[in-house]
Amino acid sequence: MEWSARSALWIIATGVVAAILYLLREALTPFALALILWLAIDGLAEALDKRIPFTPRWLALPIALVLVLGMVTLIGWVVVTNIGAMTGDFAAYEVRLDQLIAQAYGALGIPGRPPTLAVLAAHVDPARLAGDLASGLRNVASEAGFILIYLAFLFPAAAVMPRKFDFIFGRGEARTAARDVMHRIRESMERYLWVQTIVSLMITGLTYVTLMVLGLQNALFWAFLIFFLNYIPTIGSVVGVVLTTLVALVQFSSLAQVAGVFFGVGVWQFLIGNFIQPRMTSESLNLSAVVMLLALSIWGAIWGLAGAFLAAPLTVMLMIVLAQFPGTRWIAILLSSDGRPTPHSAHLNKSEAGSD
Repeated sequence: MEWSARSALWIIATGVVAAILYLLREALTPFALALILWLAIDGLAEALDKRIPFTPRWLALPIALVLVLGMVTLIGWVVVTNIGAMTGDFAAYEVRLDQLIAQAYGALGIPGRPPTLAVLAAHVDPARLAGDLASGLRNVASEAGFILIYLAFLFPAAAVMPRKFDFIFGRGEARTAARDVMHRIRESMERYLWVQTIVSLMITGLTYVTLMVLGLQNALFWAFLIFFLNYIPTIGSVVGVVLTTLVALVQFSSLAQVAGVFFGVGVWQFLIGNFIQPRMTSESLNLSAVVMLLALSIWGAIWGLAGAFLAAPLTVMLMIVLAQFPGTRWIAILLSSDGRPTPHSAHLNKSEAGSD
């Protein structure tokens, strides 16, 4: 098949797959999130089984399940509680926001009297706003329920998966290659989740202490929000710094205090993200920076916020799979940061070394 025809076929296939992922996003995003959560729980159980003496697998798994789901529940409780606290402080924020709007009008030279929040809120339909909020909460609760249901069925399904692969590929070279691919995908996903969680916890703890020292209200909420945002590569850390700076601008009247929040939050993102995280990440994310930004945009457009969170692991998974076939290996090489999309594969390393 000529190169032009092959390229056209790949473009059509990519468009069809993207359309399917978009149309089925409501069903696929809970499953994908449940799969990532299962990998985190199973990886933690395996680590407990290997590193802690006298911890059998049957005991390590429920401990890991309680730890992971407990942490998710704790974070959700902190977020909900602090949102309630911020709602109670809205009256104080309203005065400061009116001042900021007036200052912005004066700085930009906009004619006319600057509006206030009360005037802007008068144009909002309370019934529609309440309906949208209720609908959003129902969707979150429904998606959380589906994630838990998928998670419950993933554990028994994973137990019989090796036997299914034996039936599909037999016990020859094809089965060995399939086992190797699945091992590399799982290893990359678990390492990525481990690194991101440890890095996010470090940044969250340091950010919380910094915000408490600087006197920012609801510091725990903003620290946990940064914890979530750090799972979004590149963009998440920037959004975290911008959000906390905007909150400081609303709360503090002194620009020195606002600058303190900006630099206090940004310094931990910069130091840990540029010096500690790369050493911990190693080969878990063998993706170039340009590819990571492009993947973030594409998965975000297809699956929204869930796609942004899953962009990195899904793209790594795609790269590893594409590297297994001669016709698509060139795509995997382009996606990788060092030109070696399968660093763990011994036979591929030998062939690549020979070609070099």
